[in-house]
Amino acid sequence: MSTLINSETPISTTPLAGSSIAFSELVERLNSQTSPPTLEQLNLWLSSVEILDADLEPYIGFKEGNYWRHRVCRNEAAEMLVICWRPGQQTPIHDHNGSHGVVRVHQGLMQETIFAFDVDKGLCHDTGRECALGTVTGAEVPDIHQLGNPETSGQDLITIHVYAPPLGVLKTYKLGSSQVDLYTPNDFPT
Repeated sequence: MSTLINSETPISTTPLAGSSIAFSELVERLNSQTSPPTLEQLNLWLSSVEILDADLEPYIGFKEGNYWRHRVCRNEAAEMLVICWRPGQQTPIHDHNGSHGVVRVHQGLMQETIFAFDVDKGLCHDTGRECALGTVTGAEVPDIHQLGNPETSGQDLITIHVYAPPLGVLKTYKLGSSQVDLYTPNDFPT
């Protein structure tokens, strides 16, 4: 998630001094929104929230084969997810189809690969980076990327995601192709 629109902007790894909020307060703040918060608001809130392991306990669960999305809250304006990843698990290459979002690394190491779409060449690799524990990074619209837990990390990854407006149908891409497909994330797998 290219922080504040591009990957050259520094990413935050520390909360703002003297302005921390509790995880439950962030959930209440998101639930009270009547219009989508700005990218800057989401970045400030996720940078400032104090997250205890006990806060996330109801949303922690891993599965083999694919990462697992756990919904914390959702309304018409915003949503929060906790995503749990085993080593080697990653998203499809996607954009957020009109939503902006912020991610905070709670545990582990997140790998992000950013892509550019060229009408003639199709999808091309742009840049990549690793985001360590505590990193907060955000993406404006449009942003084509892939997130994941590197196979070589040797540890589980837990990330907190906030999107505004909530995610709906996402666009997915394939490297070197101009084809765009649609994908609807399943928050309630069987």
